Amino acid sequence: MTDLDQQITRTLRQRAEGDVDIDQLLHTSRARGRRRQAHRRVAAGTALSLIGALGVVGVTGTGLDGLTSRMPWTTAAPTPTVVPPRADGVPGAAADPALVGADPQVLHVGVDPDRARYLGWEVIRDQVETVRLSVAGSEEVRIDVGRSIEFPSSVTIDGASFEVTEPGRPNFDGAVRPASGMARGLVKLWQPAPGLYARAVMLHGDRAVLNQAVGALRWKEARRCAAPLRLGALPEGARVTVCSVDIASYPRLVTARFALQRSPVENMSVEYRYASRAGTYTEADRTIAGRPALLSAKGTRLELVGIPRTRLTADFGWPWDGERPANIFTEAEATALLAQVKLSEDPTKPQSWE
Repeated sequence: MTDLDQQITRTLRQRAEGDVDIDQLLHTSRARGRRRQAHRRVAAGTALSLIGALGVVGVTGTGLDGLTSRMPWTTAAPTPTVVPPRADGVPGAAADPALVGADPQVLHVGVDPDRARYLGWEVIRDQVETVRLSVAGSEEVRIDVGRSIEFPSSVTIDGASFEVTEPGRPNFDGAVRPASGMARGLVKLWQPAPGLYARAVMLHGDRAVLNQAVGALRWKEARRCAAPLRLGALPEGARVTVCSVDIASYPRLVTARFALQRSPVENMSVEYRYASRAGTYTEADRTIAGRPALLSAKGTRLELVGIPRTRLTADFGWPWDGERPANIFTEAEATALLAQVKLSEDPTKPQSWE
């Protein structure tokens, strides 16, 4: 992925809460690219001049990299990082592979924050656990962990979905191979421990980055699927089947999703979205636990409104055309669920997440 591609991806994430002017985006990104190249040439010339004037006294490292690391005007501000809190007393996947996917509120693999940055995490009950991360500002690497060799063929990386399949029986030998269905993608299949299977996928081929991301994983720790909101009591007979958090554009954008299920046709989705540049929605036609709320025109989605820069919705009911079955989640159940949701006072402070 080129610098221009990465800039476009970041900008799309940052502006996800509003409309994007594609022509203006491309023009601005290209202009920034030209300015960046010009600045690099100027900075290199200035650094060489300083080396000539100052010699090498006080310079650490080799070449311009050593000098740059000590010059305050060339040091970029560190990217804010979020690390999900530990699940105390819970063993990691390597110690007990049977725990993987057993509890959607717990992620049984961690990431060394000194070697990689979390971009998001997801747990799907009885299926897989996923960590998305980047190494030293590189592109996204997606890690899926499961108890069997069966992994979902569809993967989402940098907001785009791809089919990753391997003909015949998957070979978990740890080799890095081209990913089918992706022009320049790479995939790695391996077994971190007996009875435990893992898959690493990246969109553009860089074997060193992929291996660095794999090396940053921590298999002996467990983390909570923390988010800026916490669900209260669930509807009778319902259970959480998915916990998903995206922090790729943190602190500007934070999203979270919880899926609830009571039967194959009874599903509810609670979605949270904080965008620092978004407005505050105020249109309402009812209240829930003292908060203004709005029911969609189709009567299948409730939204809490009036929360600064935040949207919180509960989608329930029958999402497809045709006769609605009798056993579906009701508006009353969605109302009760939203009435007990606990929100973080400041979504940009992960220590307040639940």
